[in-house]
Amino acid sequence: MKDLALREETLLTIEKPVRYIGGEVNSVEYEPDFLKKLRREDTIRFAMCFPDVYEIGMSHLGMKIIYDMMNRREDILCERVFSPWMDLDQEMRRDRIPLFALESQDPVFLFDFLAITIQYEMCYTNILQILDLSQIGIYARDRREDAPIVIGGGPCTYNPEPLADFFDIFYIGEGETVYYDLMDLYKEHKKSGGSRADFLHKAAATIPGIYVPSLYETTYHEDGTIDTFEPIYPDVPRTILKQVQVDLSHTFYQDKPLVPFLKVTQDRCVLEIQRGCTRGCRFCQAGMIYRPNRERDLDYLEKLADTMLDATGNDEISLSSLSSSDFRKLPELCNYLIDNYRSKNINIGLPSLRIDAFSLDVMSKVQDVRKSSLTFAPEAGTQRMRDVINKGLTREVILQGAREAFMGGWNKVKLYFMMGLPTEREEDMKGIAHLCEDVAMTYYKLDKEYRKGKVSVGASCSFFVPKPFTPFQWAQMCDPEEYQRRAHLVNDEFKAQHNHRSLSFKWHDAKTTVLEGILARGDRRLCKVIYDAYHKGCLYDAWTEYFHYDRWLESLEENHLDYHFYTSRERSLDEVFPWDFIDIGVTKNFLKREWNRAMEEKTTPNCHEKCSGCGAARFGGGVCYESKNQVV
Repeated sequence: MKDLALREETLLTIEKPVRYIGGEVNSVEYEPDFLKKLRREDTIRFAMCFPDVYEIGMSHLGMKIIYDMMNRREDILCERVFSPWMDLDQEMRRDRIPLFALESQDPVFLFDFLAITIQYEMCYTNILQILDLSQIGIYARDRREDAPIVIGGGPCTYNPEPLADFFDIFYIGEGETVYYDLMDLYKEHKKSGGSRADFLHKAAATIPGIYVPSLYETTYHEDGTIDTFEPIYPDVPRTILKQVQVDLSHTFYQDKPLVPFLKVTQDRCVLEIQRGCTRGCRFCQAGMIYRPNRERDLDYLEKLADTMLDATGNDEISLSSLSSSDFRKLPELCNYLIDNYRSKNINIGLPSLRIDAFSLDVMSKVQDVRKSSLTFAPEAGTQRMRDVINKGLTREVILQGAREAFMGGWNKVKLYFMMGLPTEREEDMKGIAHLCEDVAMTYYKLDKEYRKGKVSVGASCSFFVPKPFTPFQWAQMCDPEEYQRRAHLVNDEFKAQHNHRSLSFKWHDAKTTVLEGILARGDRRLCKVIYDAYHKGCLYDAWTEYFHYDRWLESLEENHLDYHFYTSRERSLDEVFPWDFIDIGVTKNFLKREWNRAMEEKTTPNCHEKCSGCGAARFGGGVCYESKNQVV
């Protein structure tokens, strides 16, 4: 049995000690000659980190894919690292216990790489916690020659600048593409010798998608906007092109998922059926950065589902996608799963459904196994607002979809909305309550044979955050007080509805939203703000009980930064953004066209209907080459 990094008395005093011991079903197990293998010069130790608590990190598909991909190579040993919860964090600081990986229980500072997936802005202080507890230096410039190379990946790297000072490398794009190339370059570097800086320079100069922030310099105008962003060496690319795995049916996927010892956020098998989205919602970053839309083959998915369910014993499989009902083989895949697993009481999870594309036949078959609530995302309460955001849904389509769902046996529906969107008016806000009332009335107008008790229509509302690489990246945000005012206005409108007892309304925290907006569109000057906030005690900012908005405001003020610069000021279409050096395929001219169309309340067809020439066709695959409409 392996030695644990934490003493028994420590494990007995902290919450959920199984978070830190490893050894889960399907995790990597080392052979007795493990230490001999580590001494080989051609072996790379790779720590894959999710900067949040174990239960959150173990639910993330991307981390699982990289974990499996790296461990398929005999010359790479990949292990997992998560943020210690608050109780263990204090113990580790007090006793100077270095952060460790789960599989070997070895300190992170012994590894060659520490790869951190950055999924949301509110984990930024947790990233500093990881670096701090690893004892490798929070700032990249302070790391010793033998410290792990710290890599950042994930959606937040599409604006890496607020974290630029803390990372050695950012990997821009999908992990299946050039990670092996980076590992091969590192092996050559280890054999030939050379400094840490030499390796970083070689990586930036020779491997596409690799961004080394220390090799670039930024200058600013007097008004705080960016003047120039340039590499400091001529062989380092001025623009970083995102990396795309075009063929998703012949690539890496974890067919034997890890089975945690405790219940995690998504305690089920996750089957990614496609990547990207054709819809073009103007607020959605994922819909832009993951273009083009690419589907996995049906045969591949069926075999993968069989293997995963057999290897885990899970009683649920979730079909993962940005828009599941747009997957063209969804009925066939659902039929296969239901026909083969009905007797085993396996539930089929269908998240991210569009109410206009939902199949009553598939819905009824899924219900036969286990009933649950249905979730749809109209996003806005009025047709005008849905046209502004290019949602592509009409009131009639929404209500018809709800009617089909109710006739299919459901009486519980969740609807997701967003407030604070560009051009939003009072009637758009109140329209959220009116649309939910109409959905409830759709149920009560059905014949009695379809009604089973009282209907439940729950509305959940987030506040709009303008994200990089979206048509709304130029948009203004509201202050927390204005967001709260709007939320209370909508809440009062809900109470005034005839069926208010069948309706519920809740909304996200406005101050968290504003901080997310600051970090999402920030520049390198925020590095010091994040560092100062961390040292003021900010940690686990995504967790309401640990969020300290006042400390963030203090850090901004102490660094002479007005947060309104990042949130509510107007931006010209010609402004240089901190993320403009990244090429996601989708062009800035396309985003400008979409911004202007939004202001004109005009919609744009989805990619299956007509190509809009966004630029993603340059990657040579996916929907761009499958549609009956030619690429323009």
